[in-house]
Amino acid sequence: MTLTEITMAKDQEKYIRQIELPEIGTQGQERIFNSKVLVVGAGGLGCPALQYLTSMGVGTIGIVDFDRVSLSNLHRQILYSADDLGQSKVEMAKKALHKLNTLCVINTHDVLLSKKNAATIIGGYDLVIDATDMIPARYLINDTCVSLNKPFIYGAIYKYQGQVAVFNYQNGPTYRCLFPDEPKEKIQNCDQRGVLAVLPGIIGLMQASEAIKLITGFGEPLSGFVGLFDLANMQWDRIKISKKSTKKPDAPEITDPQESTKI
Repeated sequence: MTLTEITMAKDQEKYIRQIELPEIGTQGQERIFNSKVLVVGAGGLGCPALQYLTSMGVGTIGIVDFDRVSLSNLHRQILYSADDLGQSKVEMAKKALHKLNTLCVINTHDVLLSKKNAATIIGGYDLVIDATDMIPARYLINDTCVSLNKPFIYGAIYKYQGQVAVFNYQNGPTYRCLFPDEPKEKIQNCDQRGVLAVLPGIIGLMQASEAIKLITGFGEPLSGFVGLFDLANMQWDRIKISKKSTKKPDAPEITDPQESTKI
Protein backbone atom coordinates (compact mmCIF):
# COMPACT_ATOMS: atom_id res chain seq x y z
CA MET A 1 0.00 0.00 0.00
CA THR A 2 1.32 3.44 -0.93
CA LEU A 3 0.98 6.56 1.16
CA THR A 4 -1.57 7.83 -1.36
CA GLU A 5 -3.73 4.80 -0.61
CA ILE A 6 -3.21 5.35 3.11
CA THR A 7 -4.37 8.94 2.91
CA MET A 8 -7.52 7.81 1.15
CA ALA A 9 -8.35 5.60 4.12
CA LYS A 10 -10.84 6.50 6.84
CA ASP A 11 -8.19 7.98 9.14
CA GLN A 12 -6.38 9.97 6.44
CA GLU A 13 -5.28 12.70 8.85
CA LYS A 14 -3.74 10.33 11.40
CA TYR A 15 -0.10 10.99 10.44
CA ILE A 16 -0.30 14.61 9.35
CA ARG A 17 1.66 15.97 12.35
CA GLN A 18 4.54 13.61 11.56
CA ILE A 19 4.45 14.34 7.85
CA GLU A 20 4.76 18.05 8.62
CA LEU A 21 8.19 17.41 10.14
CA PRO A 22 10.78 18.04 7.39
CA GLU A 23 12.89 15.12 8.64
CA ILE A 24 9.93 12.76 8.13
CA GLY A 25 7.71 14.10 5.37
CA THR A 26 5.82 11.88 2.94
CA GLN A 27 8.82 9.73 2.12
CA GLY A 28 9.60 9.07 5.78
CA GLN A 29 6.02 8.15 6.54
CA GLU A 30 6.03 5.70 3.65
CA ARG A 31 9.19 4.13 5.07
CA ILE A 32 7.49 3.80 8.43
CA PHE A 33 4.44 2.17 6.85
CA ASN A 34 6.57 -0.26 4.83
CA SER A 35 8.71 -1.27 7.81
CA LYS A 36 8.51 -4.48 9.82
CA VAL A 37 9.44 -4.33 13.51
CA LEU A 38 9.62 -7.24 15.95
CA VAL A 39 9.12 -6.58 19.66
CA VAL A 40 10.32 -9.39 21.91
CA GLY A 41 8.47 -9.10 25.20
CA ALA A 42 5.01 -7.58 25.68
CA GLY A 43 5.61 -6.31 29.20
CA GLY A 44 6.54 -2.95 30.72
CA LEU A 45 9.01 -2.02 27.98
CA GLY A 46 7.15 -3.68 25.13
CA CYS A 47 3.70 -2.19 25.82
CA PRO A 48 4.63 1.50 25.36
CA ALA A 49 6.96 0.67 22.47
CA LEU A 50 4.16 -1.26 20.75
CA GLN A 51 1.60 1.44 21.43
CA TYR A 52 3.65 4.21 19.85
CA LEU A 53 5.02 2.16 16.95
CA THR A 54 1.41 1.35 16.08
CA SER A 55 0.18 4.92 16.46
CA MET A 56 3.09 6.25 14.36
CA GLY A 57 2.09 3.96 11.50
CA VAL A 58 4.57 1.07 11.41
CA GLY A 59 3.01 -1.24 8.83
CA THR A 60 3.89 -4.64 10.30
CA ILE A 61 4.61 -5.37 13.94
CA GLY A 62 5.46 -8.74 15.43
CA ILE A 63 5.04 -9.53 19.13
CA VAL A 64 6.83 -12.42 20.84
CA ASP A 65 5.65 -13.46 24.31
CA PHE A 66 4.05 -16.62 25.64
CA ASP A 67 3.09 -15.21 29.04
CA ARG A 68 -0.44 -14.55 30.30
CA VAL A 69 -1.73 -11.32 31.83
CA SER A 70 -1.55 -11.27 35.63
CA LEU A 71 -2.79 -8.75 38.18
CA SER A 72 0.74 -7.64 39.08
CA ASN A 73 1.33 -6.65 35.42
CA LEU A 74 -1.38 -4.02 35.24
CA HIS A 75 0.34 -1.12 36.99
CA ARG A 76 2.98 -0.83 34.25
CA GLN A 77 1.88 -2.93 31.25
CA ILE A 78 -0.47 -0.35 29.84
CA LEU A 79 -2.03 -2.33 26.99
CA TYR A 80 -3.92 -4.62 29.39
CA SER A 81 -6.90 -4.27 31.71
CA ALA A 82 -8.48 -6.33 34.47
CA ASP A 83 -10.71 -7.94 31.84
CA ASP A 84 -7.61 -9.49 30.27
CA LEU A 85 -6.40 -11.41 33.32
CA GLY A 86 -5.33 -14.93 32.42
CA GLN A 87 -5.41 -14.22 28.69
CA SER A 88 -2.55 -14.39 26.21
CA LYS A 89 -0.47 -11.22 26.28
CA VAL A 90 0.16 -11.22 22.56
CA GLU A 91 -3.51 -11.65 21.72
CA MET A 92 -4.66 -8.97 24.19
CA ALA A 93 -1.95 -6.63 22.91
CA LYS A 94 -3.06 -7.24 19.32
CA LYS A 95 -6.66 -6.47 20.26
CA ALA A 96 -5.69 -3.19 21.94
CA LEU A 97 -3.32 -2.14 19.14
CA HIS A 98 -5.91 -2.72 16.43
CA LYS A 99 -8.13 -0.19 18.20
CA LEU A 100 -5.30 2.33 17.75
CA ASN A 101 -4.59 1.61 14.10
CA THR A 102 -6.53 -0.78 11.90
CA LEU A 103 -4.01 -0.36 9.07
CA CYS A 104 -1.22 -1.97 11.09
CA VAL A 105 -0.65 -5.71 10.59
CA ILE A 106 0.00 -7.36 13.97
CA ASN A 107 1.70 -10.76 13.92
CA THR A 108 1.51 -12.67 17.19
CA HIS A 109 4.13 -15.22 18.19
CA ASP A 110 2.74 -16.87 21.32
CA VAL A 111 5.92 -18.85 21.88
CA LEU A 112 9.11 -18.80 23.89
CA LEU A 113 11.86 -17.33 21.72
CA SER A 114 14.41 -20.12 21.56
CA LYS A 115 17.44 -21.32 19.65
CA LYS A 116 15.12 -23.40 17.45
CA ASN A 117 12.80 -20.61 16.32
CA ALA A 118 14.75 -17.35 16.73
CA ALA A 119 16.20 -17.18 13.20
CA THR A 120 12.85 -17.97 11.59
CA ILE A 121 10.94 -15.38 13.61
CA ILE A 122 13.54 -12.60 13.54
CA GLY A 123 14.27 -13.21 9.86
CA GLY A 124 10.84 -11.89 8.92
CA TYR A 125 11.48 -8.38 10.27
CA ASP A 126 13.72 -5.39 9.56
CA LEU A 127 14.77 -4.76 13.14
CA VAL A 128 14.17 -6.05 16.66
CA ILE A 129 13.26 -4.27 19.87
CA ASP A 130 14.54 -6.21 22.88
CA ALA A 131 11.88 -5.64 25.55
CA THR A 132 12.86 -8.58 27.74
CA ASP A 133 14.38 -8.78 31.18
CA MET A 134 15.85 -12.25 30.68
CA ILE A 135 19.60 -12.17 30.07
CA PRO A 136 19.71 -15.45 28.05
CA ALA A 137 17.01 -14.09 25.74
CA ARG A 138 19.06 -10.94 25.20
CA TYR A 139 22.10 -12.91 24.10
CA LEU A 140 19.88 -15.01 21.85
CA ILE A 141 18.45 -11.88 20.22
CA ASN A 142 21.91 -10.39 19.77
CA ASP A 143 23.53 -13.46 18.26
CA THR A 144 20.61 -14.12 15.94
CA CYS A 145 20.58 -10.50 14.75
CA VAL A 146 24.33 -10.64 14.13
CA SER A 147 23.90 -13.82 12.10
CA LEU A 148 21.08 -12.24 10.07
CA ASN A 149 22.68 -8.77 9.89
CA LYS A 150 19.73 -7.04 11.54
CA PRO A 151 19.89 -4.21 14.10
CA PHE A 152 18.32 -4.54 17.49
CA ILE A 153 17.39 -1.94 20.07
CA TYR A 154 18.31 -2.80 23.62
CA GLY A 155 16.44 -1.59 26.69
CA ALA A 156 16.89 -2.50 30.33
CA ILE A 157 15.83 -1.18 33.72
CA TYR A 158 17.12 -1.54 37.27
CA LYS A 159 15.17 0.07 40.10
CA TYR A 160 15.20 3.77 39.08
CA GLN A 161 17.71 3.51 36.24
CA GLY A 162 17.29 2.60 32.60
CA GLN A 163 19.53 1.88 29.63
CA VAL A 164 18.97 2.13 25.88
CA ALA A 165 21.29 1.29 22.96
CA VAL A 166 21.25 0.33 19.29
CA PHE A 167 23.34 -2.72 18.47
CA ASN A 168 24.53 -4.28 15.21
CA TYR A 169 23.60 -1.22 13.15
CA GLN A 170 25.72 -0.58 10.04
CA ASN A 171 28.52 -2.79 11.34
CA GLY A 172 28.46 -1.06 14.72
CA PRO A 173 29.00 -2.65 18.14
CA THR A 174 26.91 -5.61 19.26
CA TYR A 175 25.65 -6.48 22.72
CA ARG A 176 28.66 -8.77 23.17
CA CYS A 177 30.96 -5.79 22.63
CA LEU A 178 29.51 -4.43 25.86
CA PHE A 179 28.95 -7.71 27.69
CA PRO A 180 31.05 -10.41 25.97
CA ASP A 181 29.82 -13.40 27.97
CA GLU A 182 26.56 -14.37 29.56
CA PRO A 183 26.86 -14.08 33.36
CA LYS A 184 26.83 -17.36 35.23
CA GLU A 185 24.94 -15.96 38.21
CA LYS A 186 21.22 -15.36 37.91
CA ILE A 187 20.26 -11.68 37.57
CA GLN A 188 17.13 -10.56 39.39
CA ASN A 189 14.28 -9.18 37.29
CA CYS A 190 11.68 -6.65 38.41
CA ASP A 191 9.59 -9.40 40.01
CA GLN A 192 12.30 -9.67 42.65
CA ARG A 193 13.61 -6.09 42.85
CA GLY A 194 10.52 -4.00 42.09
CA VAL A 195 9.91 -1.27 39.53
CA LEU A 196 8.29 2.17 39.48
CA ALA A 197 5.71 1.95 36.70
CA VAL A 198 6.80 5.04 34.76
CA LEU A 199 10.42 3.89 34.26
CA PRO A 200 9.77 1.05 31.77
CA GLY A 201 7.34 3.43 30.05
CA ILE A 202 10.10 5.98 29.53
CA ILE A 203 12.65 3.42 28.34
CA GLY A 204 10.14 1.68 26.07
CA LEU A 205 9.34 5.01 24.40
CA MET A 206 13.05 5.66 23.89
CA GLN A 207 13.32 2.29 22.17
CA ALA A 208 10.40 3.14 19.90
CA SER A 209 12.01 6.49 19.02
CA GLU A 210 15.29 4.76 18.12
CA ALA A 211 13.35 2.37 15.88
CA ILE A 212 11.76 5.27 13.99
CA LYS A 213 15.19 6.91 13.61
CA LEU A 214 16.59 3.74 12.05
CA ILE A 215 13.59 3.38 9.74
CA THR A 216 13.49 6.97 8.51
CA GLY A 217 17.20 7.85 8.70
CA PHE A 218 16.78 11.04 10.69
CA GLY A 219 18.83 12.00 13.74
CA GLU A 220 21.72 10.15 15.36
CA PRO A 221 20.92 6.61 16.53
CA LEU A 222 22.39 5.35 19.79
CA SER A 223 24.79 3.07 17.91
CA GLY A 224 28.19 3.00 19.59
CA PHE A 225 26.70 4.42 22.78
CA VAL A 226 24.62 3.29 25.72
CA GLY A 227 22.15 5.88 26.94
CA LEU A 228 21.78 6.00 30.72
CA PHE A 229 18.73 7.48 32.42
CA ASP A 230 18.38 8.04 36.17
CA LEU A 231 14.77 8.70 37.09
CA ALA A 232 15.49 9.50 40.74
CA ASN A 233 17.78 12.40 39.83
CA MET A 234 16.33 13.11 36.38
CA GLN A 235 19.76 12.77 34.77
CA TRP A 236 20.62 11.58 31.27
CA ASP A 237 24.07 10.52 30.12
CA ARG A 238 25.64 8.19 27.60
CA ILE A 239 28.81 6.17 27.45
CA LYS A 240 30.72 5.27 24.30
CA ILE A 241 31.33 1.63 23.40
CA SER A 242 33.64 0.26 20.74
CA LYS A 243 33.27 -2.65 18.38
CA LYS A 244 35.55 -5.41 19.62
CA SER A 245 35.05 -8.06 16.98
CA THR A 246 33.59 -8.23 13.48
CA LYS A 247 33.29 -12.01 13.44
CA LYS A 248 29.74 -13.26 13.04
CA PRO A 249 28.79 -16.47 14.85
CA ASP A 250 27.93 -19.39 12.59
CA ALA A 251 24.90 -19.95 14.76
CA PRO A 252 23.64 -18.31 17.93
CA GLU A 253 25.67 -19.63 20.85
CA ILE A 254 23.11 -19.14 23.56
CA THR A 255 21.28 -20.76 26.40
CA ASP A 256 17.56 -20.89 25.76
CA PRO A 257 15.61 -18.78 28.26
CA GLN A 258 13.49 -20.94 30.51
CA GLU A 259 10.74 -18.44 31.33
CA SER A 260 8.96 -15.52 29.75
CA THR A 261 9.69 -11.86 30.24
CA LYS A 262 7.95 -10.13 33.11
CA ILE A 263 9.19 -6.52 33.00
